Amino acid sequence: MGRIAGRFVRVEPRRRATALVLGLLSDLPRKNCWTLAEHAGDATADGMQHLLHRAKWNADSVRDDVRAYVVEHLADDQAVLVVDETGDLKKGTATVGVQRQHSGTAGRIENAQVAVYLAYSAARGHAAIDRALYVPRSWTDNPERCRTAGIPGDLTFATKPQLAAKMIDRALKAGTPARWVAGDEVYGDNPHLQAALEAHPIGYVLAVSSTHRVTTRAGRFPVKDLVTRIPKRAWQRLSAGAGAKGVRFYDWAVFDTEGPAGRPGHWWTLVRRNQRSGELAFYRCFSSHPVSLFELVRVAGRRWTIEETFQAGKGLAGLDEHQVRRWNSWHRWVTLAMLAHAFLAVVRADEHSKHPGLTTLIPLTCNEIQRLFTTLVARPVHDVTHRLSWSHWRRRHQARAHASHYRRQAANQA
Repeated sequence: MGRIAGRFVRVEPRRRATALVLGLLSDLPRKNCWTLAEHAGDATADGMQHLLHRAKWNADSVRDDVRAYVVEHLADDQAVLVVDETGDLKKGTATVGVQRQHSGTAGRIENAQVAVYLAYSAARGHAAIDRALYVPRSWTDNPERCRTAGIPGDLTFATKPQLAAKMIDRALKAGTPARWVAGDEVYGDNPHLQAALEAHPIGYVLAVSSTHRVTTRAGRFPVKDLVTRIPKRAWQRLSAGAGAKGVRFYDWAVFDTEGPAGRPGHWWTLVRRNQRSGELAFYRCFSSHPVSLFELVRVAGRRWTIEETFQAGKGLAGLDEHQVRRWNSWHRWVTLAMLAHAFLAVVRADEHSKHPGLTTLIPLTCNEIQRLFTTLVARPVHDVTHRLSWSHWRRRHQARAHASHYRRQAANQA
């Protein structure tokens, strides 16, 4: 918290930001302004809501501090910048960016808010270092709706690959040490993102759909049509890294493809085959210099670390539990949640380097670090009066909301 203290002009929001992050790192079953305020010892939620909505501080500056903190402790010249989106299910239509759209969290089309994240995936660990809220055209084409939600007036519609390109560009311009970019088909099928990465230049291993067309010496074909031309001897069984159920082995093959005319570099198509089901996955790859199949497989396997980042960020740091509606409030909440998770990731990396190779204990996980931190450092002690006062406050607030809802319902039916 000392790293971001200078981002707050006044001491009150600085202290409240610390209390909010401590609450995010706690073992509260739900994390929102009400529960965090009670955890912090506040009499009401007004202070937490003020921090997220009206207090003067810049969430993008704190985001830069989070990135610097992660890079300082996890720096790796062979690191992978992993990009992916995640959705949070929402009710109603007033929450910024919400509409019926596909949510990977639900696995279907739902009323949801979707955001794109950039994770720094290194040998020592991984954590999110940037975020961008996806604002659909149904919002950007409605200036009044954007104004009500506090969206900046100069914001224009941007696709998810465009948001990813901006975040990657921002990270590289800040000097973030990284060798590769990885992402799924949403990003791999986008030629503009590929061109932006090649211009930096930074290598990439991006998943593509089976119908994605690549150019070879024999012509231009969908990648699925080229699999039958791969000889049996070209397949190699390699590990894509360790997963929750052990090392993930797949059959892999790679063949050369051609890039844009006159552009320097090396392009490949990487194919992954499931040993049991025979299911295929395809990747478009680029590097400014030749690399081995083993290296491309390593990078492809790092893409899954952003799923682990989402799981830990949501499960341990309340990344998806925000109950805010406006642009600034969303960015402030998720940035502080990213900081809370980054703290756990850094402590884990440091503990693994200080205490390697224990035979009777597994290495400390982010979950276990949070339990220890909550028990030994962050657990507040509040008397019965404080707990009863909050019970009274919640019930009074809910009674007002209940009455207001029924008044609006009666007025609409009149």
